[in-house]
Parts: sequence; structure tokens; C-alpha cells
Amino acid sequence: MKQLKEILYKAGLLEVIGSTATEVDSIVFNSTSVTKGSLFVAVRGTKTDGHEFILDAVEAGANAIICEEFPKKIRQGVTYVKVTNCSLALSLIAANFFDNPSEKLKLIGVTGTNGKTTTATLLFHLFRKLGYRSGLLSTVQNQVNEQIIAATHTTPDPVNLNSLLALMVRENCEYCFMEVSSHAIAQQRIAGLHFKGGVFTNITHDHLDYHKTFDEYIRTKKLFFDQLSEDAFALYNEDDKNGKIMVQNCKAVKKSFSLKSMSDFKCKVMESSLTGLMLQIENNEVFCRLIGSFNAYNIIGVYATAIMLGEDQLNVLTGISNLAPVEGRFEYITSGNNVIGIIDYAHTPDALQNVLNTIRDIRTGNEKVITVVGCGGDRDASKRPLMAKIACEMSDRVIFTSDNPRSEEPDAIIEEMKAGVPPHHIRKTLAVTDRKEALKAACGIASPGDIILVAGKGHEKYQEVKGVKQPFDDKQVLEDSFKIFEN
Repeated sequence: MKQLKEILYKAGLLEVIGSTATEVDSIVFNSTSVTKGSLFVAVRGTKTDGHEFILDAVEAGANAIICEEFPKKIRQGVTYVKVTNCSLALSLIAANFFDNPSEKLKLIGVTGTNGKTTTATLLFHLFRKLGYRSGLLSTVQNQVNEQIIAATHTTPDPVNLNSLLALMVRENCEYCFMEVSSHAIAQQRIAGLHFKGGVFTNITHDHLDYHKTFDEYIRTKKLFFDQLSEDAFALYNEDDKNGKIMVQNCKAVKKSFSLKSMSDFKCKVMESSLTGLMLQIENNEVFCRLIGSFNAYNIIGVYATAIMLGEDQLNVLTGISNLAPVEGRFEYITSGNNVIGIIDYAHTPDALQNVLNTIRDIRTGNEKVITVVGCGGDRDASKRPLMAKIACEMSDRVIFTSDNPRSEEPDAIIEEMKAGVPPHHIRKTLAVTDRKEALKAACGIASPGDIILVAGKGHEKYQEVKGVKQPFDDKQVLEDSFKIFEN
């Protein structure tokens, strides 16, 4: 519990009604979560405006309100604080409430379209192998040393985010490795955090349902690097044409990594197979168990980050050689009939192309590549025909199916995907709306040695249909489907 005046630092105060000596024991921005003694922040969202629920929050026991406009009805005994921006204020107040935990950790943010989860997760496991107590905030899961905490968003809301960072401080973590999504940057969820370093993986077509234009998507990602301080570092992918743009006018120490260009940290793929990658990093050869040349970018990003954090080169390379693949990222299984299944989170055109390029590089040439792919509902619809086109051009057979349709009709999404199929590829496609049946169909047409790529959901253990998350695990369903056709 803290007095309101203790947590309002930098929150952009304009006017106060009531006493800032009011004691606050929790911060909420959803009126249904209010309890006695809560501070309610009236955040304006994309669908609802928190100002409409101020009275509900007060009735539920909130004793302080943060708002951009005072309500018409002022309740005696409740403190009302007007600020310039409630989203920004929420992040700053949350950081203050939890005693600014990011300042007590070495916090590393990883942003980009693809590779965020893999890079952040590998960094977490590498530094654990190097002997450090560490935390992880990722799409797959949050983790504090050995303790695993379920993740609901790529980047948590400011209250949960600072609460997790505070837990890491209490557990004596020295490092935290965190995915930073474009939504989190735009919604100012990371405001008030102190980052020791930032890593840019790449930027490709995604989230245009939210950002509207690609230029706006780039601008949003760049805001993360703009806020880095002089004592931080900014690592960027030199091979990405927007890499340098990300760090323009950035105050942090700027360093680059690459596979193709001249850079501060250089990596070369010597061999690529289903067992892993043989890489040359800074003139040292190292084998890692991750599959696919796109993962070489993740590895060199991890290596560069560790070196920038002052770690010994040999210890880092040794640690990298012992890292395991991340769940749902080019994760493969084999059936009793020697059919190979690959599960990958690829849900953007670029990610899908990278995965299929990797399969092309490691295949012998005689096996078929069967791709099962869908597109999420209530998300950027412009990528649907692009993904279908890529799948058809790089696969022998393609099965279009449901991903997470959310509020949309699955068949309508599939029709939008099919619009991108070139006429000469139509015969190789099949539409099976039910995802479980689509995986069965892929196994049914596969012969020994063939490769089935299941793209889009990766690590997810659910399928969201009409607002309900139903249990669904691509890997488990594929394994079960394999067994049906093994006899």
C-alpha cells in the first residue's frame, strides 16, 4: 500500500480534486477488477473508453481515479487526478508503485516482426547456462529463474509487466530478456522502463490491421530505440533494409550484426540440416541445434547481445552450442512411416517464406512438401493472399485451413487466401476448414520421406473461435494423425 502522491511522479498531472495522501493498494484499468482501495486508471482503448466506467469503479470501492476528463459526478472522499494521457500515466504510475524494478535489473528488449520469441528465449537460457539468475517475458511464457508463469500477451500490460519485473528483483535476478511488441510500444506499455539494451531482428509485413500503413509500423518500432539512454546499447540487423532506420538519432551505443553485409558481428552458415546449423561466428566454428538459416540471425543476435553485456566469447559460444530449439519454432517430429512433420509459428508472409526456404535447402528433392496453413481472424487481412501465394509456389501440395478465426467466419478467411493462388497452382490446393481434419488429410496424402509443414500456431495450445479458446495443440494433433496412418 502506498500513498497516491508517492506514485504520481512524471505522470503528467494537470489538476487534482481531493487528497493525494489517499492510500492505494492496487492499480487497475478494468472496472470489473476494482476492489476497495484500488486506483482506477481510465484508459481510452480501441473498443472502450475507461472514462465511461469511472462511476462503476467508484461504486466498486476505488478511492482514487486517474482520468483525462473529470466526470460530471464527483464522489466525496474519492481523489480525482486529471492527466494529459492515461495510457502513459498508467505505465509510469505502475513503475512507481512497484519501486521502478527495471532500474534494478539489466533489462534487454527484443523487437521486430519475426524472431523476437526465439531471440529472447535463447538469451534467457544462455544466461542461465552462464550462471545468472534471469527472467523472461515472451509470447510463449514468462519465467523467473525456474518458475514458469503463463503468458497472455507478447508484452504484458503495464501493471502485470512491472509486477513481474518486481518479482524478478525479489528473486535476485540480474537480467531480464523481454519481447517488445509494436502494440506495446504504441500503447506506451513500456513507458517508464529502463532498458540496458535493445535488439532489432527484422521488419516485414504484419499488423497493418492496427498500424494501418507499413511506414507507421516502422515508425512505431523505431520509438523503442528512440527512448534508449546513452548508457544502453542498440543492436540491429544490418541485412534488413530498415535496420539503420531503427537506430537513427538513437542515443544508445549502436552496433550491427549480419550474415551478408559488413557488420560489427558477422555470422556465416557453413552447413544446414535437420540436425542443426554449423556456423562461423567471428572466425570461430560452432554447431547449434536450431534449424534453418533464418535462425542464424537469431543466433548472431544472441551472441552479439551477450558480448555487448561483457560476457567471454568462448563461454558464449559454448553456451550457444548447448541451446535447445524454442517450442513451436521449426519444431519437427517423425512418424513411424518416416514422414517428417514441422510445426512453426510462421504467421506472416516473410516468416512462411523463410521456413519453406529452409525446407527447400534441407530436402533431397524427391520428397513432397505438404503445407497446412491458415490466417488469423480479426488481424491484417492483406497478408492472406500473399501467404497463400507463397505456400503454393514453394510447396507440392497446400491445404488451406482455419487458424484462430476469432470473430470471423473461417471459410471467408480461406476464400481471401485462395484469391492469391496463381491459376496454374490451383490444382495443388485443398481447403479443409476443420484444422484437425486438415492435419489428418495431410498425413493421408503423405508418403514415406515427405515433409508436412504445419504453419501459423506453433506453441499455442488453443484455437480461438467466436471468442472462445478451445484446446488445440498442432504438435499433439499431428502426432495423433501420424498414428492413424502408420498401420
